[in-house]
Amino acid sequence: MHNAFGKQAGLTLVIGGTGKTGSRIVERLKAREVPVRVGSRSTTPAFDWNTEAGWDACLEGVESVYITYAPDLAIPGATDSIQAFVDAAKRAGVRRAVILSGRGESEAQACENIVINSGLEWTVVRASWFNQNFSEGAFIDMVHAGQITLPVGDIAEPWVDVDDIADVATAALSEPGHGGEVYEVTGPELLTFRDIARALTRATGRSISFVEIPHEAFVNGVRESGAPEAVVWIMDYLFSTVLDGRNAHLTGGVERALGRRPKRFADYARDVAATGVWRIPA
Repeated sequence: MHNAFGKQAGLTLVIGGTGKTGSRIVERLKAREVPVRVGSRSTTPAFDWNTEAGWDACLEGVESVYITYAPDLAIPGATDSIQAFVDAAKRAGVRRAVILSGRGESEAQACENIVINSGLEWTVVRASWFNQNFSEGAFIDMVHAGQITLPVGDIAEPWVDVDDIADVATAALSEPGHGGEVYEVTGPELLTFRDIARALTRATGRSISFVEIPHEAFVNGVRESGAPEAVVWIMDYLFSTVLDGRNAHLTGGVERALGRRPKRFADYARDVAATGVWRIPA
């Protein structure tokens, strides 16, 4: 499919272009014949949130930018980084910014506001927990072990598929009509972690259970696994603060942006199981 501006669309910088959402957005933009620059520490020019001196090279000739901040916009200092990046983008002549934000996180909303007030054409894509956390992220080892052990009770979350997030962001980056929109994206149903375990059991044909564990034990386990301190911090923050039911409602962001329903977790689980990713490693 061609992009809405024709083949001459300007360059799009995809920050985190090798990550869960970014890699999918890169793939989709290339399919639309939109020129793409992948922004990651492994590319040339390299993009690193901690190396501001390298940003100008990444922004040269860029018209649109997809902003994703790892591990999360709620991390202390993220607002300073986002403000500095937006300033650099404006100096470089960037016209459009699409930011991936976190649902129910006041710190993330502060970062959204920096983009909203930047003078750039902006779109906010606000998501909560990704389905792909169980196949490409923090929880895949738990699926292999047959036991999802987390410090959470029967809190329901509107799990969203990363492919849906990528479709929304791609539309905002390459089509008119998405400027000034806050798309709060969710899946089509609320599911507890116990529901998730049942869905994974059905999809894999193996028994996968959910076990609630104490918060401190979980955080210590993340730390002992060798995870970076920022990841330890965000896991502590998410499970102690955000996962309290504040996001236990559905929104129509995917439908508003794309005119279709979002993907169900059961369909995600079926598709991933077919790839063999969840087969128990030897």
